[in-house]
Amino acid sequence: MEPEIQRRTTVLIALYIGALVASNLLGNKIAEVFGIVVAVGILSYPITFLVTDIIAEVHGKRASTDLVIAGVTTLVFLLLLTAVSVALPAAARDPYGIAYADLFGSTLRIMVASLVSFGLSQTYDVWAFHFFKEKTHGRHLWLRNNASTMASQFVDSVVFMFIAFYAAAPQYTVGFIISLIIPYWLLKVAAAALDTPFCYVGVRWLRGWNREQG
Repeated sequence: MEPEIQRRTTVLIALYIGALVASNLLGNKIAEVFGIVVAVGILSYPITFLVTDIIAEVHGKRASTDLVIAGVTTLVFLLLLTAVSVALPAAARDPYGIAYADLFGSTLRIMVASLVSFGLSQTYDVWAFHFFKEKTHGRHLWLRNNASTMASQFVDSVVFMFIAFYAAAPQYTVGFIISLIIPYWLLKVAAAALDTPFCYVGVRWLRGWNREQG
């Protein structure tokens, strides 16, 4: 690998891990976007799929699979650290001990849901991206970028919502969970469509502006 491409790949990997950690640590806040109630993790989480597609396009299936493994390892490490940090008793002088336990303790189930949904959806994303790349003979980057991401985001939304929220409260029935999944996924679909130009830019930047996209 050329040194410049290697440096740019390192930047993308850092962005990928940063977006993944941010979506898990900051994602508990609930906001309203265009009338849809969503967790703010939706701001950073789609970046992971974008980076996966860029790496897959330039470096191939093996490299993108290794990236997913790195992401899963990061989430496992983060989950273990969070569990230990919450379990440690707060000092008497710590004014935020109870709030800390309430905030991060409630994220443990969310993090487990995120870990499982992330692993499944990203693995599917890598497979689907290369499936469409093979079928189109390396053409139509926009097609494989959108098709793989939209489908994998559906897998992510379904798995995450059911593990994170099913039966968490009496109102969280199967029907209610599905009613949450649909608008949430549609917002992700819109994000996937909007990130297509960034995928092209990312691929050209990673390869070098003077290289053909293929």
